[in-house]
Amino acid sequence: MDAYNLIIGGEKVDGAATFDVVNPATEEVLAKCPRADAAQLDAAVAAAKRAFPGWSRTPIEQRRAALLSIADALEAALEDFARTVTAEQGKPLKDARIEVGGAVYFLRMTAALDVQIERVIKDDQTGRVIEHRSPLGVVAAIMPWNFPVMLVAAKLAPALLMGNTVVAKPAPTTPLSCLKFVALMAVHVPPGVVNAIVDNNDLGGRLAGHPDVAKVAFTGSTTTGRKVVESSASTLKRLTLELGGNDAAIVLEGANPKVIAPKILRGALVNAGQVCVAIKRVYAPESIYDELCDELGRLASEVVVGDGMEQGTQVGPVQNKAQYEKLKAYIDEARSKGNIVAARDAPDRPGYFIYPTIVRDIPDDARLVCEEQFGPVLPVLKYSDVADAIARANDSEYGLAGSVWAKDTKSGIEVAKQIDTGTVWVNAHMASDLMVPISGSKQSAVGIKMGVDGAHQFSQRHVIYVPAELPV
Repeated sequence: MDAYNLIIGGEKVDGAATFDVVNPATEEVLAKCPRADAAQLDAAVAAAKRAFPGWSRTPIEQRRAALLSIADALEAALEDFARTVTAEQGKPLKDARIEVGGAVYFLRMTAALDVQIERVIKDDQTGRVIEHRSPLGVVAAIMPWNFPVMLVAAKLAPALLMGNTVVAKPAPTTPLSCLKFVALMAVHVPPGVVNAIVDNNDLGGRLAGHPDVAKVAFTGSTTTGRKVVESSASTLKRLTLELGGNDAAIVLEGANPKVIAPKILRGALVNAGQVCVAIKRVYAPESIYDELCDELGRLASEVVVGDGMEQGTQVGPVQNKAQYEKLKAYIDEARSKGNIVAARDAPDRPGYFIYPTIVRDIPDDARLVCEEQFGPVLPVLKYSDVADAIARANDSEYGLAGSVWAKDTKSGIEVAKQIDTGTVWVNAHMASDLMVPISGSKQSAVGIKMGVDGAHQFSQRHVIYVPAELPV
């Protein structure tokens, strides 16, 4: 069993206690993880604060070079990291390799971003206006359990590029990848620039509210996001929040069920449905409703579910027992309120396995429809008028992403413009570029991620006015 440590001030540190990390495919203990106490959290923030002046003054070209060195080191260890991701998170090994490879790509692309630390906004006979960007200070990066490597890169890379120092806190059910990743990063930056602590869901408020933390970058549920906002309110910290989503796919008249069903199902089942922007509900017109439900059910019944380490597995287990029990409750309610098109009983083996389940004829007020299920259970709803479908899709506190499926792309774009989410795809889902800035609406997000705009979120904008000289 590998040994894991907290990373504080460039040193590997034992936790004040330990807890077990469980493999969701076997329910066996995978490793002992160090657990920080409040004093160690404070020590990590203090280390990041001490490191900030030196790192913030480091030329940006050297910070770019550090990100590239980290990317090279992670790529060299890709297989080891992928196996750790699969063991603690559950996704198939091929998907874990894609995740780690995506983190390598993101590090390199972030290093190449044309962020403008200083630019002239105006320069004429009346004077000059300069925009200058400076780093914020200590950033708290709080991660969920669905992408334990990619989301570390997504938060730490832009923070470091802009000259900030970081304290990372992974989810307690998937902490191992993050601890390994931050330990790898620490070799390539000065002590204290990157730090990692792990809690058991008991230190998030203290970290988000810490007076020496300048910004919180958080990905997780909307419920937890509200708590982050509350904890950070006393100092009005900068926030970037990617929260829950209940992403709707609207199918238009004329779409071919056999063509779109595989794509819709793939958009719903990526990472066992545990993706903030996965398809979580489908609205289909009466004319093709039955055929689409049947096709989705047939395809879902053919999906290979199993341990992510087993060759041929397409969908792994749900990541943790709490999420597993939540999904079983959704399915139980769906049996009484709707009709199950495709469902298989849980396998006679340990592990948090939920087979892909398609539910039709379910009302809009069912929990499976109006809440974020975050799993491989997909409701399909019927509509007779597209305006009604749009209104029902928008009738949600969430507004992260969505998609439109249309025979005619122009019609798809017109409907997409009416969906109240930060991102909408037409005839695709999750076909994104990691360097394109994204955001959400309503209670799904605060701030911007990715690209130059996302990197700028980790900086303070200063506007300097230099008027033309006037007589005094």
